[in-house]
Amino acid sequence: MSETAPPSSPRWTWLAAVAGVVFLWWLWPGPRANSPAAAAAPSARRPNSSANSVSAPPASPSSLTAAPIAPPAPALDPRTRALLDSLLAALARRDTREREAVLTFADDAAYRRFLARARDAGLVVLDQLDALRSVRVRFENSSALTRDLVAHAGDFADASANFTFGLPQPPAKEARADTALAAFGNRALEFLGATGDRSAWGRGTTIAVLDTGIAPDATFGPARLRALDLGYGIAPGNGPEDGHGTAVAALAAGASADAPGPAPAANLLSLRVTDATGTSDIFTLARGIVAATDAGANILNISLGGYATNSALDAALAYATARGVVIVAAAGNDQAAQLAWPAADPRVISVGAIDALGQQVTFSNSGPQLSLTAPGYGVQTAWLGGQRALVDGTSASSPLVAGAIAAVLSTSPGLTPAQAAQVLLRTASDAGAPGDDPNFGNGILNLGAAQNRDNPAYADPAIASHYFDAAAGTLSIVVQNRGAQTVAGLLLELNVGGLASTRAVPLLAPGATHVVPLAIDPAALAAAAGGLRFSSELKNPPGLVDQNPANNRRTSTLTARPPGK
Repeated sequence: MSETAPPSSPRWTWLAAVAGVVFLWWLWPGPRANSPAAAAAPSARRPNSSANSVSAPPASPSSLTAAPIAPPAPALDPRTRALLDSLLAALARRDTREREAVLTFADDAAYRRFLARARDAGLVVLDQLDALRSVRVRFENSSALTRDLVAHAGDFADASANFTFGLPQPPAKEARADTALAAFGNRALEFLGATGDRSAWGRGTTIAVLDTGIAPDATFGPARLRALDLGYGIAPGNGPEDGHGTAVAALAAGASADAPGPAPAANLLSLRVTDATGTSDIFTLARGIVAATDAGANILNISLGGYATNSALDAALAYATARGVVIVAAAGNDQAAQLAWPAADPRVISVGAIDALGQQVTFSNSGPQLSLTAPGYGVQTAWLGGQRALVDGTSASSPLVAGAIAAVLSTSPGLTPAQAAQVLLRTASDAGAPGDDPNFGNGILNLGAAQNRDNPAYADPAIASHYFDAAAGTLSIVVQNRGAQTVAGLLLELNVGGLASTRAVPLLAPGATHVVPLAIDPAALAAAAGGLRFSSELKNPPGLVDQNPANNRRTSTLTARPPGK
């Protein structure tokens, strides 16, 4: 919801202009009298108004014609003004580390100049990331930070708050009244088509897990797991969510039957990026991306995020992708029409969640940047202390995709990680609206189709979805060829409210879809007691050996919504 401010009166406009001049004078470096207000420690999340204001003496006839109260404020160029405004807006947000900022510099010389003057400027460098010319600083008074920015604006590429990033919150157990969700249990890999002998899948690859840390577990074996310390240690803590990293790692690369992943032979690199409260931040995440890349990881999984970004994270993503690393991230569990960062970045493979019926789960974030969906409801995996748990969320969906990329890499050694990811996008099972859409991205991960993409004997025609477009009054029956051979001679048998018909499906190349639109009469829909029932079934041509005949049938019921719903 947006709010519109009322027009300012001339009196308030004049006062705002005066306040702006005084504020800029305060920011400009130079000698000035110390005051208790200037020495007071402000909140890190909001500018300190007492430190950024000056009280003028009462006006007298002589003072009105004498020198101004303060020296004229130096005019700020548009770039500096924009940088300063952006910083102050960021510091005012709640999702930040208190009294911290992330600063990125224009070049190496500017970076070194800042490191040399930081202490004298009243700033404490908590951490630095030389590869990105970025630092994490602490300040006791925000004016120290803003004065340095104004005085040395040309040195700065960016200045922002240190935004907090967290694990996607566990979704609410209640779902929409019209959606019944189905749990996967220990059948997620079977759903994805990851069957047969998978023992070598992932061999020769390394998946980095930036999370709460990974605990030793039988599903990882004795030699596949190593860790890097980014300052929070390497072992998970004892909080209620500290098993998150272990669960994520098993979903990517677990080898045991009770906690399996798509890449059971992959190496795992654990980087704990969360503090004792289970919270991370944008600088630590950027540092983890660089560290994992330098350590030789091929694939990075990030099942956490936040709703902000800055130049440090952008540079870290660029650093990794330029070195051939693929980053996979969870879309978020907020039922929002936007993705969390870093999943929102177009260089990242962003992953939403589905249930065992192939439905987008209620909580999964949507958006035009979404790449794929994967199991994310009631999925069995490892937890702390050797336990097994059922987990919900896009946190579970993301590592299944990360593990699938490792699996494709290991079975197709000529591919790069980015090319392996493209294989998954290209072979995904269409779902929802025909083609790429904000709820499913390119579709649902289909590892069976990906691993058999060059197998001419692999045939899998399917009813991909029944999609109702209420605005157009059309129900689309979407047929997809999920196999590796072109299929001719398919017949689509339809039954709409008891009326049967048959349609011929044209020649379908591998991965191609065919849409059959059905016009829906609103009057007939409103009159149908219990809703209008639709069923569709594909009839294969003689001699075709279908790998998954169960997906050749689909039934749905369309109901009229009450007025106002």
